[in-house]
Amino acid sequence: MNCPSASLLLAAIILSSLPSLGFGGRPMAKLASRKLCADEECSYPISQATALQDYSAPDCRFLSVQQGQVVFVYSKLMGRGRLFWGGSVQGEYYGSQPARLGYFPSSILREDYVLKPGKVEVKTDKWDFYCQ
Repeated sequence: MNCPSASLLLAAIILSSLPSLGFGGRPMAKLASRKLCADEECSYPISQATALQDYSAPDCRFLSVQQGQVVFVYSKLMGRGRLFWGGSVQGEYYGSQPARLGYFPSSILREDYVLKPGKVEVKTDKWDFYCQ
């Protein structure tokens, strides 16, 4: 079942994760070379989680999270970056601002619902760690 509002939300998340044309951006250091996703495009959330504590993003690759916020997990980094998951935070980003994708420590989350198991191994690329 494909809901129009879910499709629009997914499109907003994907578009917001791409670098803006015409604005200066820069690739940042990779946190990992591979990640686990629910599909090959990492476009479907693996799970819905709740933040157990606040987290302040150290740079633009990460998202700040407040305790109690709902987080949608789209990827789980592997190897040396395995402590970080990627996704979007529900809250102020869904108001007048577009949704953003970023990373946060897995240790601050409680996975509440598995939406689709993250079993697809995908290589990360420079766009996974691009800052605007």
